[in-house]
Parts: sequence; C-alpha cells; structure tokens
Amino acid sequence: MSSPKPVHAPQTQFPVVDDCLQVGGIALTRLAQRVGSTPFYAYDRALLTERVAHLRAHLPAGIALHYSIKANPMPALVQHMAGLVDGLDVASGGEMKVALDTGMPAARISFAGPGKSEAELAQALAAGVCVNIESEREIRILARLAQETGVKAAAVVRVNPDFELRSSGMKMGGGAKQFGIDAELVPAMLVLAAAAGIDVLGFQIFSGSQSLKADAIMEAQSRTVELALRLAAGAPAPVRQLNIGGGFGIPYFPGEQALDIAPIGAHLAQLQQQVAAALPQAQLAIELGRYLVGEAGVYVARVVDRKLSRGQVFLVTDGGLHHHLAASGNFGQVIRKNYPVAIGNRMAGGERESVSAVGPLCTPLDLLADKMELAQAGPGDLLVVFQSGAYGISASPAAFLGHPPAVEVLV
Repeated sequence: MSSPKPVHAPQTQFPVVDDCLQVGGIALTRLAQRVGSTPFYAYDRALLTERVAHLRAHLPAGIALHYSIKANPMPALVQHMAGLVDGLDVASGGEMKVALDTGMPAARISFAGPGKSEAELAQALAAGVCVNIESEREIRILARLAQETGVKAAAVVRVNPDFELRSSGMKMGGGAKQFGIDAELVPAMLVLAAAAGIDVLGFQIFSGSQSLKADAIMEAQSRTVELALRLAAGAPAPVRQLNIGGGFGIPYFPGEQALDIAPIGAHLAQLQQQVAAALPQAQLAIELGRYLVGEAGVYVARVVDRKLSRGQVFLVTDGGLHHHLAASGNFGQVIRKNYPVAIGNRMAGGERESVSAVGPLCTPLDLLADKMELAQAGPGDLLVVFQSGAYGISASPAAFLGHPPAVEVLV
C-alpha cells in the first residue's frame, strides 16, 4: 500500500468568505478592482503585526528583533515593520535609503553585504549606520573616510563561522564563503580595526536561512554564542552588540510544517543568561526576514486563457516568473516543487481538476503550478500564490521579455 501523497500546510492565515479569499479584510475580487490591474502582490498588515506579536510572545524579553529588508523592501511595508521591530538590516545603499526614510534611528540600522562600494560606505558613515565589516578592504576604506570627515565609524565584524545551519535552505556560513570574515582571521581584523580608530561594537554571525527544524536552529545558536564568546576574549573593547542571525523558515512545499518557535524561545532565554554573564554590556539580537513577512503576502494573477493540450489543462495567466521567480522554481530549487496555489475567487469551488498554471512568457520555465488540483477555472478567475511576502517581486527578472511590472499593495 502506497503512503499518502504529502500535501501543503494549510493556508489558514487568510480567511475565506463566500468562497472568496479575503486579504486585509477585503474580498480578493474587490481588491483586484481597487488595485486596478493584475498581476499584483498584496501584503496584509494585520498578519505582519500578528507575526511579530507571536514571535515576541515566545522570545525572552530584552532580545532585540531586527527585520532584514532584503526579504521585502517595499517602502510601505518597511515603514510598517519599522514600527514593530527594534532594528533594520540592509544590504545596499538603496535599502539603506528606504530604512532611513522610516525614521528608524540610524544606530539601529546595520549594513551588510560582501561588495559594499566606497560610496555606500560613505553614505553609511554620514548617516550613522552601523557597518557590518566583511573584509580588510572595508576596514581600510571606512577608516580613511572617518579620518577625512571627522566622523567616528561604528561597526560590527561579520563573522563567517566554521559551521553552518543544518537543514537550512541556504547556507550563509561555514566553509569558504564570500560573506564575512573567516572566524580564524577575526582576531587580526579586530586589532586592525581598533588601530584604525573604528569603534567595533561586536559581532554579527549568520550561519544559514530557511530552516524548519527547531533543533538545528538551537544548535546553530549555541555554537554561535560559543564562537562569539571566544572571539570576544580578543576584542579591543567590550562587546555591545551580538547579532546571532536568524534562519527561521516558513513552509512552502508539500510535506513541510510550520516551525515550532516555543523551544527556540526557551533556548534563547538560556543563551541570554550566558551572554549576560560573560558580556554584560552586550545587546543580544536576532535578525529575521522571510519568517516575519513571507506568509503575509500573496501574488495574484488573472487567468486569460484555458487550453487543453493532449489531455492536460493549462490555465494561462497574465503573471509569471518575471514577477515571481521563486514560485516558478527558478530561484534556488534543484527539483521544482509547487508553492501553495489556489483559485482565489473559487477557494472550494465546485468541480476540481488537475491543471498547470503558466504565465504569458515564451519559455517553458514560466510555470506557476505544475499539475495541481485546483477548482475548475477559466478566463477572469484569479490565481493566488501563497507564501509570497518574501523574495517575490524584488527577486525576479521584471524586465524579462518586456511584460508590464506587477503592482504591490499593503492592505
């Protein structure tokens, strides 16, 4: 007897009324009229607020929560998140501008990335943004700029640890990496930075992302704190900031279940006590992106044609990989798997059928759903891709084949 086919985790964050999905308390059909065109991304501000509240309820008091803007840099969304979190993390001069526009104090904005230009470092210094130092080159440029401008440079050292986050979707640490400074080289870099007059506030240590395994996250956090305490022994000044990254994932594919936050919170409370005893001036922080915003967003495309090809039904939509590369399977997937997808104005529908949903692009890669069971649909219906609040429009090749861009709304 064959085992049951795995299914997607239930998409219960958006209610359904009269068989129609509700986003931000608005029926999807009405929201489409309000937006004025399809395709579009819609982010539910109440769900964003609820996710932060859920996390706060499980985190020990005193741990700073940072939002990593690269997950979703939409200005209105970042502005909303800035009112909920303790800091913002950026990865470019453009994201830095978005963060500074929110009114978040510059000292609570950190700037990461392995290829910061001199102009970007000058921007960060002038604004008072904390730079995550990732190379000797950055130390020397930052020190020179500080001397030329008379502005004291504040920074943390981004460490490439000698381990990685197990069971993670993307390895950000361990082995040879373009990110950060190898852990064994950090002591020498601390001496160099101090000699150059840079105020080194502490460390940022990020080992991986998109993990659904609480035990793997807790193991990485323990090893991160152990590494930080070891490095702190050679620091030229007391450690005042310790960002241990994040790695919290969300379920995208069949068989995946939501991450259990409760044991992670209890474990963080233990680590917090350990850090307080060894580094009494240090603010412990975690940095999250996808986990905070990913489940609060949907991508919506309108069906423009229904085709039958040798027994297979194709729903052709006005949206596709140029707007949502990740859902097409071309953003990090080795073997393509379907995101959770539904016909948003026929959530239950009547008759159901196996269909493939594709976009308008002239390439077989433009695939939003491959042989999924959906409510029977046709031209005018609205296809919804869930889990679309992170790494959507900003991570997609919008100019590919010259189709119109998608709209983004926060509701």
